[in-house]
Amino acid sequence: EIVYKYDNKVVAIDMPKIDPNKPLPQIHSREIVAQSKLFRVERLDLEFSNGATREFERMAGGNRGAVMIVPMLDENTMVLIREYAAGTHSYQLGFPKGLIDPGETAIEAANRELQEEAGFAANDLVELHKVSMAPTFFNANMTIVLARDLYPKQLEGDEPEPLEVIHWPLDEADALLAREDFVEARCIAALFLAQKWFKEQ
Repeated sequence: EIVYKYDNKVVAIDMPKIDPNKPLPQIHSREIVAQSKLFRVERLDLEFSNGATREFERMAGGNRGAVMIVPMLDENTMVLIREYAAGTHSYQLGFPKGLIDPGETAIEAANRELQEEAGFAANDLVELHKVSMAPTFFNANMTIVLARDLYPKQLEGDEPEPLEVIHWPLDEADALLAREDFVEARCIAALFLAQKWFKEQ
């Protein structure tokens, strides 16, 4: 049984089919099979607890972690950025985001990325949740951070061109979700997490 709090109510969910002691597959060998300037593909030779063996491939990363920031100019105005997305060769709306630098906390990285990408710093930053992107292939964790009490402050980032900064009403979230250029799954998760946070306050 799992007990958690949702919408100020204690909820219990019966999960009898989940074995918390199920052993992870044994990794017999691992090898980098492809590499570029940005990516490394690692092959794993695995043996599962039932004796089945498989070869899996995954992206090998540095496990630095990343942050995505939901900046609020006020209780109803979000700050979005519009930037080039090479994967889809398109310009996409989303929230500021970036890697956590060595020695930084997630909160420190969030405030830095906010300054680099949106031209604001925040006096109030709250960790909302940690999410993972495609855990079958990536070990990539991202901390979603809500930023409030903003003030103008710009740091130089590594973007190849100036990012467009857009103010969007939180109560018009449905219109944002209907757009074809707001489709990044982590951005959508961050939006819902911010809405949940405000609802619970």
